[in-house]
Order: sequence, then structure tokens, then C-alpha cells
Amino acid sequence: MKDRTDAPRDRGWLVGITFFILGLGTLLPWNFFMTASMYFNRRLNKVEWSNGTMVVQKEYYFNNWMTLLSQLPLLLCTLLNSFFYQRISEMVRIAGSLVFILVLFILTAILVKVPMEEDCFFSVTMATIWFINSFGAVLQGSLFGLVGLLPQRYSAVFMSGQGLAGTFASLAMLVSIASDTDLETAALGYFITPCVGTLLTLLSYLLLPRLEFAQFYLDKSRSYEVETIDELLKESGTAQNGKLNGKANGSLANGDASGEEVEVDGGSPKHNFLPLEQAEDRDRKSTVMEVFKKIWVMAFCVVFVFTVTLSVFPAVTVDVKTIYPGKWESYFISVCCFLIFNVCDWIGRTVTTLFQWPPKESHLFPVLVVSRVVFVPLLMFCNVQRRSYLPVLFSHDAAFAFIMMLFSLSSGYCVCLSMTYAPQLVASKDAETAGALMAFFLGLGLSIGAGLSFLLRLLV
Repeated sequence: MKDRTDAPRDRGWLVGITFFILGLGTLLPWNFFMTASMYFNRRLNKVEWSNGTMVVQKEYYFNNWMTLLSQLPLLLCTLLNSFFYQRISEMVRIAGSLVFILVLFILTAILVKVPMEEDCFFSVTMATIWFINSFGAVLQGSLFGLVGLLPQRYSAVFMSGQGLAGTFASLAMLVSIASDTDLETAALGYFITPCVGTLLTLLSYLLLPRLEFAQFYLDKSRSYEVETIDELLKESGTAQNGKLNGKANGSLANGDASGEEVEVDGGSPKHNFLPLEQAEDRDRKSTVMEVFKKIWVMAFCVVFVFTVTLSVFPAVTVDVKTIYPGKWESYFISVCCFLIFNVCDWIGRTVTTLFQWPPKESHLFPVLVVSRVVFVPLLMFCNVQRRSYLPVLFSHDAAFAFIMMLFSLSSGYCVCLSMTYAPQLVASKDAETAGALMAFFLGLGLSIGAGLSFLLRLLV
């Protein structure tokens, strides 16, 4: 979607800020549960002494299950949203999802203070993760479709907001670790934070229809009408020139066989319109399959990016250990795994608002995306503990941090380009469908990566 000359100004860039907040809100569920892995593992994995060594009573594999049960509902609900979004109003899909996400975050915060047997706590937590990510999938797919109706820079801003969600969660976790309060109080404060963030996201969405700039672009019927009229006028001008040059003796006097009629006054035509059937065909929205055929390369790219990313992050990276014991040990994963990943992922997404390379038509972009697979063995050879097969090649903390920087920068940059390019490959009237489809393929990549994380963790 390009800027139109008759569009009002985005005063104070309020629409851009609103979509940035909406992007942040879509990934709060995933990021706050993922970053809190230390809290959940500490509460689930009780240890006992056996023959002079400390062993875990029962291994729950929280990180793997959390990743998988976050992405499977994301895939399913995004798929349903891609096909049925036209039957359920936008307000119900977006505002309703945010309300349910808020309720589930409040429930999670309450459970911090509720004593519970480990198996029961694990089951309740997994159910919460499933449902909160189901609503998050509907929310994300709907907002990708919505932002696809605006000029392309707003898609990049929305993706940048999503990238900041992880940084927001990482900083909240660091604050809770640094506080001198007990574990329960720190965890309670941590989970209250996304409640406030989700409420702010809901208020931002409710404000959006009141902004003139948003009204102009999000009025779909007007957008389709203006686009159709522009194309009809362009076609009629082309057809008119062809008639004057090629059929001056017959067509100008009597009209052509397709039903197009031109009146002549002093040798000059007054008007020339396309047949009604062609006008209706141009106004018709493309089917899901027709849109997919135009965006399939970008769909592949977003699937591959997230397959690589989720296959090792966080299931493998969260088990990397520092070589410097002491106080730093309690901050190491929060800083070197989560904070570095989220900050660099956000930088990678934000850079696309300044420049976009390779261009969407280039074959180099898919090659760049596929080359990211090299990060999988690099991270598996870091100092991951409880390993069985692979040797440690990169034991130093700095090596792990550097690999994580490149890994996350490329992830954010490539996924943002994929999601930004897709709506540009279709007509404006199909941009919302393209956005919803890309959200589904984003979920597909996340689900494949989450499934692979079980295997890769066992191979280390």
C-alpha cells in the first residue's frame, strides 16, 4: 500500500505510535512466559540429594513444552483466522482477544501466591499458555491484516513493536532478579507488568478509529472504491486511444461488440468506459489461493526464519552456562540469552524502517534467509550443560553472546522484510488477506521450530 496524495497527515505520528504499541501487545504472552523460564523451572524441578549429589526429582522439560504449546495454537488459530476473519467483526477479534489475554495474565499473577503440587501447577500453566497464545494468534493475524491496509512503513513499525516486547519482558525479569524481595513477590511484580501492558494495548486499539489518518486508510470500502476508480480511468484512457487510432471509422460511430459505447461530438469522444463485467471483476477480492500464489516466496522465507530461530531458542540456548560462577551466574541467561536476543531482534526489525535490502524481487533474499541455518550448529556447540553427544567448541561467555547477537539481528531483519514485502506483492484490496496469510505462515514456522527443538536438545 502506497501513500496517497489525498490522505490526511498522521498528526504527531499517533497512528504509528498506536501500531507500535499494538505490535508490542501481540507478543507479550509469548515473551513473558518464555523469559520467566527460571521461575517456572525453579517451581517445578524440585531437587533432592542422592548418593551425595543433587538430582532433579522429575524433569518437566518446561522450555520445550512451553515453546511447543505456545506455537501449536498459534498455528491453528492463525489458520482459522486466515479463512474466517471476514465472518467475525474486527472489533470482536481484536478487542475480545485482548480482554481474554488480560484475564489469563491476571490468573497467572494470582497463581504465584497459590501453593500447588508440581504436576497440577504444570498442567494449569500449560493450559494457560495454550489459551493465551490462541487468543494471541487471533490478535496477531487480525492486526497483520489491519496494518497491511496502511502504507508499508507502518508494517515495519508494527514489527518493530513486536521486537520490543521481548526487550520489555527481559528488562522486567532483570528488575525482578535485582530486587531484594523474595521469589514470590518478585514473580508477582513481574506478571503484573504484562497486565498493565495488555490494558494499554486495548486502550490504544480503541483509540485508533478516532484518528483521522487511520479512518482514511482503514475504511476498506472507500479504499477499494478509490483504487477501482483509478484503475478504470487508466484503462478507459488506454482503450480510448486504441479506438481512436485503430477503429476511427466503425467503433466511434456505433460502439464495439463488448457493449462499450462512445458518443462522438465534433470528432471527439465524450467518454469511454470499461464493460460492467470487467469493472466488477476488478472490484472482486482475490481468493486465498490467488493471494498465496503471489506471496509464496515471502511465506517460505518467514517459515524458514522462524524454524531456525525456534529450533534452538530458547530450548537450547537457555541451558548455556557461564564460565564465571558467582553473582553473574544469576544474571547470565537473562542478559546473554534473552536480553541480547530481544534487543538485537528489535534492532534488526527497526533497521528495515531505514532501508530494505535485498529488494522484494531479488532472488538473493531467500538465499540470505536459508543461510541462517548455520546458527543451529554454532549454538549447539556453545557451553550447553547436561549434554550427551556434542563437544563444547565455544565455552566463553563472549563467544555465546556474539553468536546470539548475529543470530537475533538476522532473525529480526529477515522476518520483518518478509512480513513487509508480502502486502506489497498484491493489490490494495487483497492486502488484508495477504497479512492474515503471512501471520499463518509465521505461526507455521514457529510450530516447526518448536517441534524440532525437542530433537536438537537431545542431540546436544
